[in-house]
Amino acid sequence: MDLVSPYLPGIFLAYTAFLLSIMSPGPNVLAIMGTSMSQSRRSGLALALGVSGGSFCWAILTATGLSAVLASYAFALTVIKIAGGLYLLWLSFKSFRAARSAHDIQAQTLEGEALTQGGYFLRGFTIQMTNPKAALAWTAIISLGLQANAPLWVAAAIVVGTSFLSVAIHTIYALAFSTRPMVRLYSKARRWIQGFLSAFFAVAGLKLLTTRT
Repeated sequence: MDLVSPYLPGIFLAYTAFLLSIMSPGPNVLAIMGTSMSQSRRSGLALALGVSGGSFCWAILTATGLSAVLASYAFALTVIKIAGGLYLLWLSFKSFRAARSAHDIQAQTLEGEALTQGGYFLRGFTIQMTNPKAALAWTAIISLGLQANAPLWVAAAIVVGTSFLSVAIHTIYALAFSTRPMVRLYSKARRWIQGFLSAFFAVAGLKLLTTRT
Protein backbone atom coordinates (compact mmCIF):
# COMPACT_ATOMS: atom_id res chain seq x y z
CA MET A 1 0.00 0.00 0.00
CA ASP A 2 2.92 2.34 0.71
CA LEU A 3 3.94 1.99 -2.94
CA VAL A 4 0.45 3.02 -4.09
CA SER A 5 -0.66 5.75 -1.69
CA PRO A 6 1.81 8.47 -2.85
CA TYR A 7 0.18 8.43 -6.30
CA LEU A 8 -3.47 8.27 -5.27
CA PRO A 9 -4.05 12.02 -4.69
CA GLY A 10 -2.77 12.84 -8.17
CA ILE A 11 -4.83 10.09 -9.78
CA PHE A 12 -8.03 11.25 -8.09
CA LEU A 13 -7.23 14.86 -8.99
CA ALA A 14 -6.94 13.80 -12.64
CA TYR A 15 -10.32 11.99 -12.34
CA THR A 16 -11.90 15.09 -10.84
CA ALA A 17 -10.49 17.39 -13.51
CA PHE A 18 -11.78 15.13 -16.27
CA LEU A 19 -15.20 14.73 -14.64
CA LEU A 20 -15.66 18.46 -14.20
CA SER A 21 -14.38 19.21 -17.70
CA ILE A 22 -17.18 17.17 -19.28
CA MET A 23 -19.74 18.79 -16.98
CA SER A 24 -19.16 21.95 -18.99
CA PRO A 25 -21.38 21.84 -22.11
CA GLY A 26 -18.83 21.89 -24.93
CA PRO A 27 -19.58 21.13 -28.60
CA ASN A 28 -19.51 17.35 -28.11
CA VAL A 29 -21.96 17.47 -25.22
CA LEU A 30 -24.24 19.88 -27.05
CA ALA A 31 -24.21 17.59 -30.09
CA ILE A 32 -25.21 14.62 -27.90
CA MET A 33 -28.06 16.65 -26.42
CA GLY A 34 -29.27 17.83 -29.82
CA THR A 35 -29.08 14.36 -31.37
CA SER A 36 -31.01 12.79 -28.49
CA MET A 37 -33.73 15.43 -28.78
CA SER A 38 -34.02 15.64 -32.56
CA GLN A 39 -33.37 12.01 -33.52
CA SER A 40 -33.69 9.45 -30.72
CA ARG A 41 -32.10 8.31 -27.51
CA ARG A 42 -30.44 5.43 -29.35
CA SER A 43 -28.83 7.85 -31.79
CA GLY A 44 -27.69 10.04 -28.90
CA LEU A 45 -26.26 7.00 -27.13
CA ALA A 46 -24.38 5.92 -30.25
CA LEU A 47 -22.92 9.41 -30.61
CA ALA A 48 -22.03 9.45 -26.90
CA LEU A 49 -20.19 6.12 -27.16
CA GLY A 50 -18.29 7.41 -30.19
CA VAL A 51 -17.19 10.48 -28.25
CA SER A 52 -16.14 8.24 -25.36
CA GLY A 53 -14.17 6.04 -27.75
CA GLY A 54 -12.34 9.11 -29.02
CA SER A 55 -11.60 10.19 -25.45
CA PHE A 56 -10.17 6.75 -24.71
CA CYS A 57 -7.84 6.97 -27.71
CA TRP A 58 -6.68 10.45 -26.75
CA ALA A 59 -6.05 9.26 -23.19
CA ILE A 60 -3.91 6.32 -24.37
CA LEU A 61 -1.97 8.43 -26.86
CA THR A 62 -1.29 11.16 -24.30
CA ALA A 63 -0.45 8.81 -21.42
CA THR A 64 1.94 6.65 -23.44
CA GLY A 65 3.51 9.68 -25.10
CA LEU A 66 4.11 11.50 -21.83
CA SER A 67 5.39 8.34 -20.14
CA ALA A 68 7.88 7.77 -22.96
CA VAL A 69 9.08 11.38 -22.83
CA LEU A 70 9.44 11.35 -19.05
CA ALA A 71 11.36 8.07 -19.18
CA SER A 72 13.97 9.71 -21.41
CA TYR A 73 13.91 13.32 -20.24
CA ALA A 74 13.18 13.92 -16.57
CA PHE A 75 13.18 17.71 -17.01
CA ALA A 76 10.27 17.37 -19.47
CA LEU A 77 7.86 16.95 -16.57
CA THR A 78 8.47 20.57 -15.58
CA VAL A 79 7.69 21.78 -19.10
CA ILE A 80 4.57 19.58 -19.31
CA LYS A 81 3.27 20.78 -15.95
CA ILE A 82 3.78 24.42 -16.92
CA ALA A 83 1.90 23.89 -20.19
CA GLY A 84 -0.87 21.98 -18.41
CA GLY A 85 -1.14 24.57 -15.65
CA LEU A 86 -1.43 27.43 -18.11
CA TYR A 87 -4.11 25.56 -20.05
CA LEU A 88 -6.11 24.92 -16.87
CA LEU A 89 -5.91 28.62 -16.02
CA TRP A 90 -7.22 29.37 -19.51
CA LEU A 91 -10.12 26.97 -18.89
CA SER A 92 -10.75 28.75 -15.60
CA PHE A 93 -10.98 32.08 -17.41
CA LYS A 94 -13.34 30.63 -20.03
CA SER A 95 -15.58 29.11 -17.36
CA PHE A 96 -15.64 32.39 -15.46
CA ARG A 97 -16.61 34.26 -18.60
CA ALA A 98 -19.32 31.68 -19.35
CA ALA A 99 -20.66 31.99 -15.80
CA ARG A 100 -21.05 35.75 -16.26
CA SER A 101 -22.81 35.31 -19.59
CA ALA A 102 -26.59 35.44 -19.60
CA HIS A 103 -26.88 33.23 -22.69
CA ASP A 104 -28.51 29.85 -22.20
CA ILE A 105 -26.99 26.68 -23.60
CA GLN A 106 -28.18 25.69 -27.05
CA ALA A 107 -28.30 22.01 -27.96
CA GLN A 108 -26.83 21.41 -31.41
CA THR A 109 -27.86 19.01 -34.14
CA LEU A 110 -25.42 17.46 -36.56
CA GLU A 111 -25.56 18.62 -40.14
CA GLY A 112 -26.72 16.22 -42.82
CA GLU A 113 -29.25 13.41 -42.95
CA ALA A 114 -30.01 11.03 -40.10
CA LEU A 115 -27.40 8.28 -39.78
CA THR A 116 -27.43 4.67 -38.69
CA GLN A 117 -26.36 3.88 -35.13
CA GLY A 118 -22.93 2.91 -36.44
CA GLY A 119 -22.80 6.15 -38.38
CA TYR A 120 -23.50 8.19 -35.26
CA PHE A 121 -20.81 6.27 -33.38
CA LEU A 122 -18.24 7.01 -36.09
CA ARG A 123 -19.37 10.64 -36.21
CA GLY A 124 -18.86 11.02 -32.47
CA PHE A 125 -15.49 9.29 -32.64
CA THR A 126 -14.36 11.50 -35.51
CA ILE A 127 -15.53 14.69 -33.80
CA GLN A 128 -13.56 13.84 -30.69
CA MET A 129 -10.40 12.68 -32.46
CA THR A 130 -10.26 15.78 -34.68
CA ASN A 131 -10.78 18.19 -31.79
CA PRO A 132 -7.62 20.36 -31.79
CA LYS A 133 -8.00 21.16 -28.08
CA ALA A 134 -8.08 17.50 -27.01
CA ALA A 135 -4.29 17.12 -26.89
CA LEU A 136 -3.91 20.12 -24.58
CA ALA A 137 -6.80 19.01 -22.40
CA TRP A 138 -5.44 15.49 -21.97
CA THR A 139 -1.93 16.76 -21.35
CA ALA A 140 -3.28 18.89 -18.50
CA ILE A 141 -5.42 16.09 -17.06
CA ILE A 142 -2.77 13.37 -17.13
CA SER A 143 0.01 15.67 -15.93
CA LEU A 144 -2.06 16.25 -12.77
CA GLY A 145 -1.62 12.57 -11.91
CA LEU A 146 1.94 11.98 -13.07
CA GLN A 147 4.97 12.49 -10.89
CA ALA A 148 8.64 12.10 -11.63
CA ASN A 149 9.52 8.40 -11.98
CA ALA A 150 5.86 7.38 -11.66
CA PRO A 151 5.34 3.69 -12.54
CA LEU A 152 3.42 2.75 -15.66
CA TRP A 153 0.36 1.64 -13.68
CA VAL A 154 -0.30 5.26 -12.69
CA ALA A 155 -0.86 6.29 -16.31
CA ALA A 156 -2.90 3.11 -16.86
CA ALA A 157 -5.10 3.90 -13.85
CA ILE A 158 -5.78 7.39 -15.17
CA VAL A 159 -6.68 6.06 -18.63
CA VAL A 160 -9.00 3.33 -17.32
CA GLY A 161 -10.69 5.55 -14.74
CA THR A 162 -11.34 8.44 -17.10
CA SER A 163 -12.62 6.02 -19.74
CA PHE A 164 -15.25 4.67 -17.35
CA LEU A 165 -16.22 8.21 -16.39
CA SER A 166 -16.45 9.22 -20.04
CA VAL A 167 -18.81 6.38 -20.94
CA ALA A 168 -20.95 6.92 -17.83
CA ILE A 169 -21.32 10.71 -18.08
CA HIS A 170 -21.83 10.89 -21.84
CA THR A 171 -24.42 8.10 -21.60
CA ILE A 172 -26.24 10.03 -18.88
CA TYR A 173 -26.26 13.09 -21.14
CA ALA A 174 -27.78 11.09 -23.99
CA LEU A 175 -30.49 9.61 -21.76
CA ALA A 176 -31.33 12.60 -19.59
CA PHE A 177 -31.16 15.34 -22.20
CA SER A 178 -33.44 13.64 -24.69
CA THR A 179 -36.19 15.81 -23.15
CA ARG A 180 -36.33 19.60 -23.36
CA PRO A 181 -37.37 20.08 -19.69
CA MET A 182 -34.04 18.57 -18.60
CA VAL A 183 -32.16 20.96 -20.90
CA ARG A 184 -34.03 23.89 -19.35
CA LEU A 185 -33.25 22.62 -15.85
CA TYR A 186 -29.57 22.28 -16.68
CA SER A 187 -29.63 25.74 -18.25
CA LYS A 188 -30.86 27.26 -14.99
CA ALA A 189 -27.94 25.72 -13.08
CA ARG A 190 -25.41 26.51 -15.80
CA ARG A 191 -23.94 29.67 -14.28
CA TRP A 192 -23.39 28.02 -10.89
CA ILE A 193 -21.74 25.02 -12.57
CA GLN A 194 -19.48 27.23 -14.67
CA GLY A 195 -18.53 29.28 -11.60
CA PHE A 196 -17.55 26.13 -9.72
CA LEU A 197 -15.58 24.88 -12.71
CA SER A 198 -13.73 28.19 -12.93
CA ALA A 199 -12.64 27.93 -9.29
CA PHE A 200 -11.56 24.30 -9.62
CA PHE A 201 -9.55 24.82 -12.80
CA ALA A 202 -7.84 27.83 -11.24
CA VAL A 203 -6.80 25.82 -8.18
CA ALA A 204 -5.69 22.83 -10.30
CA GLY A 205 -3.73 25.08 -12.67
CA LEU A 206 -1.94 26.84 -9.82
CA LYS A 207 -1.17 23.47 -8.27
CA LEU A 208 0.56 22.32 -11.46
CA LEU A 209 2.51 25.56 -11.75
CA THR A 210 3.70 25.61 -8.13
CA THR A 211 4.26 21.92 -7.33
CA ARG A 212 7.88 20.86 -7.47
CA THR A 213 8.69 17.85 -9.65
